[in-house]
Amino acid sequence: MGKWLFVFVCMLAISIGIQFVTIFVIPPIGAIPEGRTVIVTRLRTMHFIDSADAWCERQMGGVNLLCRGLVMAQVAKEATVLVRLPYLEELYLISTNGNTYHR
Repeated sequence: MGKWLFVFVCMLAISIGIQFVTIFVIPPIGAIPEGRTVIVTRLRTMHFIDSADAWCERQMGGVNLLCRGLVMAQVAKEATVLVRLPYLEELYLISTNGNTYHR
């Protein structure tokens, strides 16, 4: 019985956590050549796994340096960084549905 209770509590915690955090992926670019993955508090237009490129594609119909910079600035200003991790390309590709954009 204790094992199932533990599994239930873990699943409940994950379900609640998904509603309030975003895994935000910053690909290697000039300012951050090694890239970065951060877990941040979710902003209202963000998905669970997201990136500036994915956001620009969804909201603006394309990716450019200005949009990418504005999204990253908004995340830095409005979201709270909970955890910093190294760049994970797999998460970036999930956020962009497998698309890559010129850096």
